Amino acid sequence: MTAAVIRATGLWTPEESISNAELVESFNAYVERYNARHAGEIERGEREALMPSSVEFIEKASGIRSRYVVNKSGVLDVERMVPDIPARPNEELSILAEIGVKACRDALERAGRGPQDVDGVIVAASNMQRAYPAMAIEVQEALGIEGFGFDMNVACSSATFGIQAAADMIRGGNARAILVVNPEICSGHLNWRDRDSHFIFGDVATAVLVERADLSEEGWAILGTRLKTKFSNNIRNNFGFLNRCERRSGENRPAPNGEPKDDKLFVQEGRKVFKEVVPMVSEMILAHMADLGIEADDLKRVWLHQANINMNLMIAKKVFGREAGGEDAPTILDRYANTSSAGSVIAFHLHSDDMKPGERGVLCSFGAGYSAGTVFVEKRG
Repeated sequence: MTAAVIRATGLWTPEESISNAELVESFNAYVERYNARHAGEIERGEREALMPSSVEFIEKASGIRSRYVVNKSGVLDVERMVPDIPARPNEELSILAEIGVKACRDALERAGRGPQDVDGVIVAASNMQRAYPAMAIEVQEALGIEGFGFDMNVACSSATFGIQAAADMIRGGNARAILVVNPEICSGHLNWRDRDSHFIFGDVATAVLVERADLSEEGWAILGTRLKTKFSNNIRNNFGFLNRCERRSGENRPAPNGEPKDDKLFVQEGRKVFKEVVPMVSEMILAHMADLGIEADDLKRVWLHQANINMNLMIAKKVFGREAGGEDAPTILDRYANTSSAGSVIAFHLHSDDMKPGERGVLCSFGAGYSAGTVFVEKRG
């Protein structure tokens, strides 16, 4: 059986960014208009008034200070409050494939590899643009890779699930190298008019090149991978092709303000998620460490899913057995916000070059499902 390594990672970041102050200004303008439009109903107790947001509320609740987006003007437009992403003809590269290709090219360049060195593409992401053809096959075609491609979705844990799938195929002799791609346009599934979640997500694309260990002495040896799922309704998105089948006969009207129902976009029970996911993930990492014979002192760094700074600090503390953060558990949440499946990969991409051969760390993702994945690695060289 051939060992697998993470040879390199790639990152594509949108040019446009929205600060908390800009986001709050737009949101509060919407709230003011909404409350004025429904003043009579609110006064009679028939409708609840919307509450404004604030920079302080966002940073205290999440640790997020800004987020990158593929389209800024559409999100901040009070009349629209959704990204402006024009439809592309079928003959043109789709936007998810486009940003995925950019991240892949970055990973290939960093590894000194070309499309001829790769046998497969896995697009592992939360927010798929369409059901088929698979985005992975489109990325494969755009890069000129001979082999196979497929999509997979385990929400925010998609990257770690994809890495294990790639590593397993390489160990089994079915491929020399596989690109695991995480293109996330989270701004498209977010309800920017909801105070509790309007600040959470950003857009990005990452890629991880997983290859046979005997092809190079560089990269990161994969010491072990582990996956876990447990069903929960606390994070949900019901948008899909069957939505059109829900209309009653003669009905063909959009929802008020042109918005889909709340559960057709991202919704979550934040407090329940925090309470249930933190112990689940902490215990999973510690159990995997024990099985691999890794002590807390042997672990240099944890690259965690970037959803909430308070969750990450608590998980890191449980893993290390002490207060941890900063170098121990780097955060990119403040600049990138929650980028779903890409978060832990961004943290690894930006905060791993300083590590020395023999030093160990773990990529860990967690999210809707619930789903969670761990990938323990050791620096080679």
